[in-house]
Amino acid sequence: INNAPFAGDTLASGSELQLDMGITQLFKGSGDPIQVNEVKLNDAFINIKVDTLGNANYDITKTDSLATTNDKPIATTEDGDGFQFDVQHYELNNSRINYLEESTKTFLRLTEVNHSGTGDFSADVSTLETETTALASFDLDGVNYLNANKLQLTADIEMDLKNQKYTFKDNEAMINQLPLVFQGYVQINENNNDIDLSFKTPSSDFKNFLAVIPEEYAKNLDGVTTTGDFRVSGIIKGIVDETHIPTLDISISSNNASFKYPDLPKAVEDIIIDAQIKNETGIVDDTYLRLGNVTFRIDQDKFAASGRIDRLTTNPLVDLALKGRLNLANLEKAYPLELDQDLNGILVVDMTTNFDMQSVEKEQYQNIKSSGMANLTNFKYTSPELPNALTLSEAAVKFNTSTITLEKLQGQTGETDLAATGSIQNLIPFLLSKQDLKGRFSVKSNTINLADFSVAETTKTPVEEDGKTKEKEAVVANSEAIKIPSFLDAGIDFSAGKVIYDNITLTNVKGNILIADETATLSNVTSNVFGGNIAIDGNVSTKGVKPTFAMKLDLKSIDIGQSFAGMDLLQGIAPIAQALQGKLNTDIQLKGNLSDDFTPVLSSLAGNALAELLTAKVNPDKMALLNTLDSKLDFINLKDINLNDLKTQLSFDNGNVVVKPFDFDVKGIKVNVSGSHSLENIMNYNLTLDVPARLLGSKIGGALASLSATDLDKYTVDLPISLTGSFSSPQVGINTQMAVNNLTQQIIATQKDKLKEEGTNKIKDALGGILGNATGNKTTTDTTATAQKADTTTTKKEVQDAVKGILGGILGKKKKVDTTKTNN
Repeated sequence: INNAPFAGDTLASGSELQLDMGITQLFKGSGDPIQVNEVKLNDAFINIKVDTLGNANYDITKTDSLATTNDKPIATTEDGDGFQFDVQHYELNNSRINYLEESTKTFLRLTEVNHSGTGDFSADVSTLETETTALASFDLDGVNYLNANKLQLTADIEMDLKNQKYTFKDNEAMINQLPLVFQGYVQINENNNDIDLSFKTPSSDFKNFLAVIPEEYAKNLDGVTTTGDFRVSGIIKGIVDETHIPTLDISISSNNASFKYPDLPKAVEDIIIDAQIKNETGIVDDTYLRLGNVTFRIDQDKFAASGRIDRLTTNPLVDLALKGRLNLANLEKAYPLELDQDLNGILVVDMTTNFDMQSVEKEQYQNIKSSGMANLTNFKYTSPELPNALTLSEAAVKFNTSTITLEKLQGQTGETDLAATGSIQNLIPFLLSKQDLKGRFSVKSNTINLADFSVAETTKTPVEEDGKTKEKEAVVANSEAIKIPSFLDAGIDFSAGKVIYDNITLTNVKGNILIADETATLSNVTSNVFGGNIAIDGNVSTKGVKPTFAMKLDLKSIDIGQSFAGMDLLQGIAPIAQALQGKLNTDIQLKGNLSDDFTPVLSSLAGNALAELLTAKVNPDKMALLNTLDSKLDFINLKDINLNDLKTQLSFDNGNVVVKPFDFDVKGIKVNVSGSHSLENIMNYNLTLDVPARLLGSKIGGALASLSATDLDKYTVDLPISLTGSFSSPQVGINTQMAVNNLTQQIIATQKDKLKEEGTNKIKDALGGILGNATGNKTTTDTTATAQKADTTTTKKEVQDAVKGILGGILGKKKKVDTTKTNN
C-alpha cells in the first residue's frame, strides 16, 4: 500500500511468491551469485500509476541519511558486492496489470495474465523465450479502443541487458483470432525510449478480417467460406518521451472479397476496404484515420462509406460520406448478429457530415455540418415491453447545413396512429454520445390509445425443472408502467381526433407538450369530453420511484353522470354526485402520485376545487345516503330539489375532502351543508334545515295557531341532522329535541308579547275604573296580575306538549299525534 501522493493505493499484491533453488545456494559466499532456477508469482495485482505532475507510484525507494553521510550505499555487503540472481525461468500466473498515465489519459488494463520466460539473466546478451496470454483493454483520452480483447504472444527476445535493448526475433501474436508476425526492437534510454517495430499478417486470407472482430460477435469461424484478400501491415518507429509518440503507418486493405457463414442463407460480397492509420510527425494530435473506400453488397443492396477522422486521440474531427441502400433484415441473414430486436425495413442514405467530437459533447450545433437525406421504410419494432409492434411505414430525414428536418414520419402501434414532422437539433450527438434527442415536432393522429405505450413488467416465478426449483421470468399481463422517455428533450404540438385514456375517451384534442428530464409539461391542452369541454395545464413526471403529477383542470358544461362514472377522481371528491343528473362546471387544482397506469392515487391527492351546477336533478334511489335521508323526512321529497346554479368549494389533503359551508333551497326549506369525508367515503357532515311551521300539517298547524294566536308563516324550525358512516351505509341522526326547544321558545316569546299587549289594555281599563271608582283599585289590579300569570304558565306547558307531539309524529313517521290530548 502506497504513501503520498498515492496514499491508500495498492501498488502490488500477490497470493504467493515461490523461489526454486538448490539448498546449497543458501551457503554460497557473498561474492558468488545465487543460482535461482525458477521464480513464480501467482494471483498478482500490479497497479502502476503516473499522475499529472509526473509522479510515479512505483518510485518507492528511500534515501538513508547514514548512507548519504558516509558516502556508502546500504544495499551492499562488506566487500561492496551486491546480490546477484541467475534466474533461468520465471512465471506470472493469473494476474492483473493496470497502467494509468493521467496526463495523457492513457489506461491499459491486462487481465487473466499468464506470462512465462526462460533465459539466462546473468549474461550480458541472451535470448529470452516467452509465452503470454491476456485480455487487453485500452482507453486513450476517454475513447475505448480495446475491450477485453484476447491476446496471445509467442516471442523470442534478444536481451542486451548492458545497453537495455530488446530485439524481437522469431515471434507470432494473435489479437482475437487475427495472426500477426512482427520484428524490430525497443531500446530504453535514460530520457526516452526508442521503438522500431514492423508487423503484418502472415497470410492474405480474408478470414483474417473476421478475426479482428471480437469473438463474441464473429462467433466460430469454422466453416466460413471466403474469397479475396485481407492484409494488415504497419510500421511503428520513433522516440517516445513526454511530448512525442512513434510515427505510425498502419494499412488495412481488401479487394473484391466475400464471406459466407455456413448456417446463414446470404453472403456479403464485393467487399472493398482501403483504410489507413497514420502519424507522420510524432505529435499525438496529428494521428488520423483515412477511409479511402469501404463498400459491401448483400444481394442487390450496396453500401459505401468514405472519409477521414483527424485528431484521433484528442478531439476527433469527423468528415464522412455515406451512400447506399440496405435491407436491414438481410444483415442478420448474412452475419451472426445476436440482437434483442430483429432488424427490418429498407434504409436509404445519401449524406455527408462534418463535425468534431468536442462540439458534439458541448452541444455546439453550429459546428456540425451535414447535408443529404436518410429514409427508412417498412420498419417494424417488436419488444416484450410493448403490447403491440411499432410499425413505421416511412421516416424521412433531410440534412441541411444548420438543421435536420424530419420531413415525414408515419407510424402505427395497436389502435394508435401517428404522423409527425419537425426539426431535430442534435441527431448526431444523440446517436454518437447518448445525448438527449432535442427538437420541435408537430404530431397528428386519428386515434391515440395510451394503453399502446404501456410497459409490461416481468416477475420471477419459482418452477420445478429436473427436480430443482428455478426462477422463470414471466410477463405480468395487467401490471403496466407508462414511462416518459429519458432521452427525449422536445417540444410537441399535437392534435388528435380521439385519445383513449383508461375508460375515458377524449375527442378533438389539441395542445402542447414539453418533454424533458422524464417530465411532460402540458399547456393549452383542450378537448371535448363528457358532453362538454376540458382545458388542462400541468405536468407529469416519471423520474422518481413513483410517477407524480400537478394539474389544473377546467371542465365546462360536462355531463355529471358521464364524468362521475368515468373518473375515479371525481367519484372520490364528490361521491354524492352520482345521484345527480345534469350539467356541471368545475375548476380543479390538484397534485399527487400516479399509479403505474397513470391513474391518480386518491390517498395522495392535495388541492382544491370549485364546482358549479348548471342544471341538476336528484335521484335519491341511486344513492343509499339520499334514499335513507328521504325516508326519514316526511315533509321533503328530495326528487323535487332544484340545484341549478349551486356553487360550492372543496379542498382535499391527506385523503380527506373538506366542504366549505353552502346553502340551497328545497321548496321554501333552506338547507345549510358543511363537513368532510375521506376518499374511502367515510363521512362526517352536518345539515341544518330551516323548516317553516306551515309544512307541519293542517291539523297540527291549527292547534299551533290556537296556541300561538298568530300566523304559522311566521314560524320556522331549525332541524339539525348529522350524517356519519359511509355513503353506502349511512347513519342519519335527526336532533328532534333541539327542534322542539327552538319552536317552543319562538311560540313562548310570541305568547309573552301577546299577553303583555293584553295586560296593557287591562291596565288601561283598570285605570279608567280607578278614576270612576276609587274604592276598587287594589282588588282589580291584583286580580288582573294573578290571571295574567296563570294564563302564561298554562300556555307554556300546552305549547311544549303540543310541539313535542307534532314533531314526533312528523319525524318519527310511526308515531301518531294524540289529537284528543291536543284538543284538550
